[in-house]
Amino acid sequence: MAYHFIFPELDTTLYSHPDRKTMNAGQDELLEIVKEPGSTDQYHYPSRILIKFKNEDIINAISLMGEGDFTSSLSSSVNLQLSVAEAKNIVSTHVLNAYAVSQSWDEGTGRYLNTPTASNGTSWTYRDNSTTATEWPGVTDVTDNFGSNGGTGSVSSSVLTPGGGTWYTGSNFNGTQQFIKGESLDTNIDVKEIVHRWSASLSVGQSYPDGIVNNGFLIKTLDSVESNSSSSFGEIQYFSSDTHTIYPPKLAFMWDDSRRLTNLFSADQIKTSGELQVSFFGNKKEYNQNEIAKFRIHIRDKYPERSFDNESNYLNVGYFKANANYSIRDAHTEREVIPFHDDFTKLSADGESQYFDLNMKGLQPERYYRILLKHINNDGTTIYDDKYFFKVVR
Repeated sequence: MAYHFIFPELDTTLYSHPDRKTMNAGQDELLEIVKEPGSTDQYHYPSRILIKFKNEDIINAISLMGEGDFTSSLSSSVNLQLSVAEAKNIVSTHVLNAYAVSQSWDEGTGRYLNTPTASNGTSWTYRDNSTTATEWPGVTDVTDNFGSNGGTGSVSSSVLTPGGGTWYTGSNFNGTQQFIKGESLDTNIDVKEIVHRWSASLSVGQSYPDGIVNNGFLIKTLDSVESNSSSSFGEIQYFSSDTHTIYPPKLAFMWDDSRRLTNLFSADQIKTSGELQVSFFGNKKEYNQNEIAKFRIHIRDKYPERSFDNESNYLNVGYFKANANYSIRDAHTEREVIPFHDDFTKLSADGESQYFDLNMKGLQPERYYRILLKHINNDGTTIYDDKYFFKVVR
C-alpha cells in the first residue's frame, strides 16, 4: 500500500485568448497547456490549468501513510500526475510549475467551444461566473492578507489581461518539472510541500505561511514563456477528471511501508542465487474497490534438491533478498499503474511468505491488472511474471 492515489473533485482550463476569456470549461474531458494564436492579431495567448482534491481524501491519505512518513523529507513523496492525451508542436525542452491556488473558484459545467459558450463557472476573467462576476485580481490588486509571498494574477504583459488565477509565490509553495525532448510528457510534479501546508491548515488550524487553505493547484508554463506573445509553446492536452478513459488526474502518495521480520525465517531460506519458481497461487481473482488487499508471494527453488525427508522440498518457503520490488500494470493496455521503485514498492516478509499490501481505491474499477516482481541477487536482476491477473470490482 505504499502507493495510494486520490482523484480530483474539480478541474478546468483557463484560456486567456480574447475570444475565450470568460468561457468556462469545467466539464471538458481535456485539460490544456497551450498558446493559442489570436483571431485578429499575431499574438499567442497561454492557458492554465486548475485542479483540486477533496480535503477528506487528503487527510485520509496522510492517515494511511502515517504522520511520521508524511513529515519525513526522505521516506515519502506526494506527486501530481496528469496523463497526456495528445501533444502537438511542443518545444524541445519546457518547464511546468504547479502552484498552490490562493483563492476559491467554481468549476462550472462548460466545455471548450460549447455553442453557446458556457460562463457559469471559473474562467480567465472570473473566479466564480460571469453573473456574479468576481474577478481574479491582477498583479497589483492582490490584497495584503497573502503577505510577502502572496498571490499574483497574470504575468505583466502588453497582451495578457488580468486574471488567470491567483497563487502563492515563494519557496515551498510550488513544484516544478522539466521535460526533455524524447521523454514522457506525463506530469509527475513533487507537490509534497504544498500538501503539507494544506494539512497544517486542516488538522491543526495553522495559518499562512505554515498552513494554507486548500484551493487546489494551478499549473502553468514559465512566466517568460507566457509573456512572450510572439512565440508559440505548442499544445499539450491532458485527460481531465471527466474523461471516459482510465487516465484521470491523480495525486500520488508514496512511502515505504515494507516490514521484513527476519526473526521469523532462517538465513538458508533466502534465495541468493539459482533459478526460482515464483507464484501468486492462493490469491483471489477479484477485489472490491474499497478493499486493502494483501498479496502473498510463494517462492521456492525451481529445481529443489532431492531429499529423503517426509516433507517435499517443493513445499519449502523461500524469500528474496531484501532488494525485491513489485509493479502493477493494466492488463489490457500494459501501462504501468505503479512502477518499480527502490523505496516505495519494497516487498515485506513475515513467517508465512513475502507479501505486499495494495489499496484498491487507487485503481480504476472493472479493470484487470497484473503484477510483476523484480529481484536482485548474486545472479543479477530478474523480472518474474506469473501470468496472474486480478480484477477490481465496484
